[in-house]
Amino acid sequence: MKERVSRHFRLFFKSESSSGSVLFGCVIASLALANSPLGSAFERILAQEIGFTTTHLALRHPILLWINDGLMAVFFLMVGLEIKREVVQGELASFRKAALPVLAALGGVTVPAMIYLLINSGTTTAGGWGIPMATDIAFALAIIRLLGNKVPASLKIFLSALAIADDLAAILVIAIFYSADVHGLYLVYAGGILLLLLTFNRLGLTNLAFYLLPGMVMWYFIHHSGIHATIAGVATAFTIPITQQAAKSPLEKLERALLRPVNFFIIPLFALANTTIRFEQGMIEGLTTPLGIGVVLGLLIGKPLGIFLFSFLSVRTNLCELPTGAHWKHLAGVGILGGIGFTMSIFITFLSFADQPQLQTAAKFAVLTGSVLSGGIGYFSLLVISKK
Repeated sequence: MKERVSRHFRLFFKSESSSGSVLFGCVIASLALANSPLGSAFERILAQEIGFTTTHLALRHPILLWINDGLMAVFFLMVGLEIKREVVQGELASFRKAALPVLAALGGVTVPAMIYLLINSGTTTAGGWGIPMATDIAFALAIIRLLGNKVPASLKIFLSALAIADDLAAILVIAIFYSADVHGLYLVYAGGILLLLLTFNRLGLTNLAFYLLPGMVMWYFIHHSGIHATIAGVATAFTIPITQQAAKSPLEKLERALLRPVNFFIIPLFALANTTIRFEQGMIEGLTTPLGIGVVLGLLIGKPLGIFLFSFLSVRTNLCELPTGAHWKHLAGVGILGGIGFTMSIFITFLSFADQPQLQTAAKFAVLTGSVLSGGIGYFSLLVISKK
């Protein structure tokens, strides 16, 4: 079958392979900084609030929140643009291929939670079952981009779609099980903005201002609803028009404008701000507790097992088909990369053990351990597969 991966998607990943080294340099710098005498000062900088507050608007937040909820919404916007392109014109244009990453994400969410609950059943840490469910889309995509053209481009599309579906599932779990104050009225407002954007699309409006400005308003409402605001980026992306003529396509114009700022500024800054994990006494011992074992095994074993198992069943029942040019060994490698939980997993850690700093410390180190192992094993697995 002829490969249908678009030329623009190849170009998209070509530049990102070079930005991967920048990202991981920021990870190392962040870990070193957090465990140096400057660590406390850096944390205070991230906690510094910037913005403004008026009678009707509340836009004053810590720098860390602006990075994670604000700038990362731009990253999700760009990834959403790529997914839409492939849904309309490329690798995900058929239902059988588009459904595979969604079903794989479902397996990658349920199996890790089951493993964690099996190990922590009847303990005080059972409430942390959501920790190993999440895949960190930024780090997972960064690692597969380092492989460049050693893996099929369709596999990168598959991981992008899987990671977005996984992230949406994690946001839903947080909203239902870990959030006490979700504000429905703000979600209604956000839904109204989304309908407006869809109307603009149906009317054939191509000026990007008609989509980006309301998209920012939608971000504001989603953020104040209590749900992770990055979903606004994906929602906005799927409303932006795409045309057959690349030079006139609003989607492609926006993608080209976002490519380098996202790859060489937003993602490295995200890594620098979110890898500030201070190594504390008792972290190693925490890996041997049901909490630590549940998190590590959930990420390292549960994620790839769930992704591969649900993918296998979906293809064998003829509901879905494998990505173009990919084999089962490729899906196994991508499943391992799905075990990079990191940012979202650490976020769920804080929600799970809000008043228990000792459990937070143990869970954070378990997330870091499981994510590093998943990233390393997944990378080298795909590298070996490509050589064979």
